[in-house]
Formats: sequence, structure tokens, C-alpha cells
Amino acid sequence: MSSTTIVLADDHPIVRQGLRTLLNSEPDLSVVGEASTGNEAVDIVEKLKPALLIVDLKMPGLDGLEVTRQIRQRVPETRILILSMHANEAYVTEGLKCGAAGYVLKDADISNLIQAVRDVAAGGRYLSPPLSELVVAAYLRKSQDGSLDPYETLTARERQVLRLAAEGCTNADIASRLSISIRTAETHRAHLMRKLGLKSYTDLVQYAIRRGIASPGT
Repeated sequence: MSSTTIVLADDHPIVRQGLRTLLNSEPDLSVVGEASTGNEAVDIVEKLKPALLIVDLKMPGLDGLEVTRQIRQRVPETRILILSMHANEAYVTEGLKCGAAGYVLKDADISNLIQAVRDVAAGGRYLSPPLSELVVAAYLRKSQDGSLDPYETLTARERQVLRLAAEGCTNADIASRLSISIRTAETHRAHLMRKLGLKSYTDLVQYAIRRGIASPGT
């Protein structure tokens, strides 16, 4: 029986080590690569083309949502399972909208995680038991209503700037984190504010919370 190949993407080495040990102990599962940043995750998946990517939402560089979006475009045969501490419905629906097939909470039982890996790798969908199937129904309704979501007009870089700005980063901080000039950071921020119809920093933070891009109190 061939093994399901898996790439792990999490910025905490101890989490990756634990997951690798757990998954490799199953005869039908095999971890073939690891990434500590979002950019590394995209590169490794493009190179190895695993059956499954397990990705955390919060990572340096590209976040888990952007990684999911890019992998679905570049390596559509790789299935994606998000592993997160956030049970917020906004995070779940956004993850599904970006192309993830499963969403598992980090406090889930080991048996649930293994089941999620197998279900998603086999082409199914999986949500941790605390997450209602109503989340999936809500996602499907939103995807079928035909309305244009302004968020979809943002570039990948603008989405990164939105996330960092919502976390309280200044334009200088954003420039440093993304290795771009302050002027470029300012331009990206102005563009995303215009596209989303936001007028102030408070509007930006509230929007990010509604989208599940930032948590209350961030």
C-alpha cells in the first residue's frame, strides 16, 4: 500500500517535530517535507507535489490563507488541511473559500487529526467536531450568490499588508517585514483601503476581524 505524502508548514519546530512523529507512526502516512514560513511552504509543495499539505494559519511571510490560495492555483492536485488554534467561524469559512478541504483545531484529539488527514487526502472534507457543518453550508451559500467580494480584488501583496496593518504594524514595520520600501508599503496600504472602502485604521482592524484575518485584541 502506497503512503500518503505530506508536507508540514508551521513556524514552531516543536509542533512540526510532534506532527512528524505522530504521522510517520501511521503505516499509510509519510511526511516528506517541512516548512517554517509561508514562502517555504509554497516552494516545497511546488517541488515535491505531496498528496497533502498541513498548514498553520499564522506564519511568517505568507500566512496560511495565502499559502492555501497559491497552492490551489499552482499545485491543484495537493489537498490542503489547515491546522489552527482559531475556532472562529470567519477563519474557517475563509480557509474553505481559499481552497482548503479541511480545518482541524490544534487542541483536537490525535484520532481526529489522523482521521482528518485520511479524509482530506482521499478527496473528502473534514472539520473538527466543534466546528458546525453550518459553516460549510454558509460557505457554499456565499460562494453561489454571485456577488463580487472586494477582498478578491486585492493582490497577494495587498493581503499581506492588510494582515500586518491589522496586527498594528506601521508602514515602516511592514516595509521591513516584507523587504519593500516604506513608500511601496504606503502605496499598497492606500490601494487596499480604497478597494475595500475603508476610511481609517479602526475600519481596517474591524474589517480584518470580520474576515478572520485578525483576532479581537490583536
